[in-house]
Amino acid sequence: MLEVIAFSLLNGLLYGMLLFMLSSGLTLIFGMMGVLNFAHASFYMLGAYFAYTMGLYTGFWVALFLAPVLVALLGAMVERYGLRRVHQHGHVPELLFTFGLAYVIEELVRLFWGNIPMNYRMPEALNFPLFTLFGTSYPAFRVFMLVVAVVMFVGLYLLLKKTRAGLIIQGSLSRPDIVSALGHNVPQAFMWVFAFGTGLAALGGVIGGIHFVTEPGMAFMMGPIVFVVVVLGGLGSIQGALIASILIGVLQTFALSVDWSLAALGAYFGYAVPPDHFFATLWYMDSTRLAPILPYILLVLMLIFRPRGLMGKRET
Repeated sequence: MLEVIAFSLLNGLLYGMLLFMLSSGLTLIFGMMGVLNFAHASFYMLGAYFAYTMGLYTGFWVALFLAPVLVALLGAMVERYGLRRVHQHGHVPELLFTFGLAYVIEELVRLFWGNIPMNYRMPEALNFPLFTLFGTSYPAFRVFMLVVAVVMFVGLYLLLKKTRAGLIIQGSLSRPDIVSALGHNVPQAFMWVFAFGTGLAALGGVIGGIHFVTEPGMAFMMGPIVFVVVVLGGLGSIQGALIASILIGVLQTFALSVDWSLAALGAYFGYAVPPDHFFATLWYMDSTRLAPILPYILLVLMLIFRPRGLMGKRET
């Protein structure tokens, strides 16, 4: 049992940090610009595909740097020539634009790379067991993922809280007129924030494409869960996104690793539900079937009891 708990914690932390790598960019974009980008997971997918293609010629380490940069430049163009034109008309046109952009990116990926999953593998330099726990080896690549996610969080926190650029970006959202009067280019600041956020998503894709699978449906698989993380953590809160990511990662991993149900808990206390009871289906359902919907249950509960999220600020 101790082995199951230890590996569930490790794998849950790993999955949670990967969720943070993806959600941090979306949190940054919404927190600084007020734009809820439905195409964010599509940039995550582009990061994986760009890294796979460039890695064939340059190797993984060069692609790890170049792929997020290229996706960030693409994100800057999307904001400059697309999103900026609809931003002045309100949030609904923004949502429609990014929603349509997600489908355009997915179809372009299918057009250029096809529908077959790519043979995107970890670099040989990280393809070895880093340590052994309970007789089971733990891959070095997973620890590398954790290190990258931690560095990303520390870098984002310092950028937003300790630098002049972070103050300018935050001021551009709340009082753009004053920031502009001080001589700063507010539209350009928004463009680079959007580019930086999409670059973070692409960095998550470079690593996540190896850990999971690089195929055209990867954006659809990760997109909904990312919005759950952002809402749970609090819109615009980097710290909240980190906590929510780890919480979801650990809960889902434990639900998949530990076979439990309400029936087993009830049997411990000598209580059982008849098979023909209307509550019987949920009562006898095992945790592996509940795992995929646990984040959305948390989302509903959070919206009911604390709509601003774990660390979100109440709007006045």
